Amino acid sequence: MNAIRRWISLLPLTLTLMLACGVAAAQGADTVVYHIDNAEQQALKALRNIRNHLDVDPKAQIIVVAHAEGVDFLMEGAKDRNGSLYAGPVSALKSRGVRFEVCELTLKNRGLKEDQFIQEADFTPSGVVRLAQLQHQGYAYIKP
Repeated sequence: MNAIRRWISLLPLTLTLMLACGVAAAQGADTVVYHIDNAEQQALKALRNIRNHLDVDPKAQIIVVAHAEGVDFLMEGAKDRNGSLYAGPVSALKSRGVRFEVCELTLKNRGLKEDQFIQEADFTPSGVVRLAQLQHQGYAYIKP
């Protein structure tokens, strides 16, 4: 009998959560975190994927978390393998609402400074911790 009472007492909360999930699904806005830990292998592909993602779902909330060698594409003057600056595509995506976060532990470990990065870069204390936090918040995880 206690189990039934507990279930009944949780019913309003359950219905509220179900309704909230339904509203979020109806809005169709994805929440996604892209994980980049190797700029040379992942950055160009990630930027293309993010652009395509936003072309299909303009309301998507996208955060890029970079750590280790993944931060390199967000540094001033960084170029892709074709010799094109990353700053242009990053700026274009930032203007569409994408957030680019650089791991401060990586900066410390590699002897880098925040002023070596393009203005579109934001900073987070730990890239790995940030990835876990976002996943706990329901963000889909993509590693290009």
